[in-house]
Amino acid sequence: MLHPTPAGLFCPIGRFHVDPVRPVERALITHGHSDHARAGHGRVLATRQTLDIMRIRYGEDFCQSEQAAAFGDEIEVDGVKVSFHPAGHVLGSAQIALEKDGLRIVVSGDYKRGVDPTCAPFEPVACDVFITEATFGLPVFHHPDPKHEIGKLLTSLKQFPERSHLIGAYALGKAQRVIRLIRDCGYDEPIFIHGALARLCDYYTSQGIELGDIRPATLEKKDPNAFKGAVVVGPPSAFQDRWARRFNEPLIAFASGWMMVRQRAKQGGVELPLVISDHCDWPELLETIGEIAPSEVWVTHGREEALVRWCELKNIPARPLHLVGYEDEGD
Repeated sequence: MLHPTPAGLFCPIGRFHVDPVRPVERALITHGHSDHARAGHGRVLATRQTLDIMRIRYGEDFCQSEQAAAFGDEIEVDGVKVSFHPAGHVLGSAQIALEKDGLRIVVSGDYKRGVDPTCAPFEPVACDVFITEATFGLPVFHHPDPKHEIGKLLTSLKQFPERSHLIGAYALGKAQRVIRLIRDCGYDEPIFIHGALARLCDYYTSQGIELGDIRPATLEKKDPNAFKGAVVVGPPSAFQDRWARRFNEPLIAFASGWMMVRQRAKQGGVELPLVISDHCDWPELLETIGEIAPSEVWVTHGREEALVRWCELKNIPARPLHLVGYEDEGD
């Protein structure tokens, strides 16, 4: 019913791909990150929020036709029963369940198990085959409480009140989650954002996600001293150009699960690493597989071999899919 191809996972019965890495006639999309949701497909089936996000990122003509799927609804696609279920990764993210002749396969896309008020929480879906990511699929990865990481930021703001605190966070999902975490930890001052985040932050707000007082971080119109002690959120790419250096004694932070790896933080010039991930860590991957109890596990991208080996030791048949084209935009 489903097998890997150079374009991505393909269902020959239903004649569709799931998260294809190149334009195809019919695509089912788990979420809006660019390594999973690409423009140029003929027909796209995804949640309404994912379709909206694709339109924001790629324009009105991101596909030829679209169909929105509500969580839990069953849709027949050429004889294959398809349903979408919350993945807890970013706004609109879904696991996709495929069912035919008593066999159910669940494609998780990217997912996390931690509490995140900016998206619907992950829901375990019983299945015969569970296709899981393994972005942080090594025993060394144990993510801390994200509010503890925000506590480090708030402490730094008190210690260095003259410095602008610049937080690198991916535009979709991570930036909005970080802003909401800062608010939930009691910070109610204005938060300034790079222009690349504006439309997505506006969309999150339109979907009922409270982000508080957000203002553009436009230096051309302001004195850099106006950002003393301020929190500024922007995409990591912006911190490599002149934009970041214009702020007052900028203190560079980066919100990512990869900030557990000290060498990554050092290489990126990150002064304040914030270990905040939108993916499962090792214990959560194992917990999820144990909770779902599938007959078989396929591992799509990330640290595949360690998770496959763990499954084998637990007498769960498992295989790596070695799919290419999936990066860590939502890490």
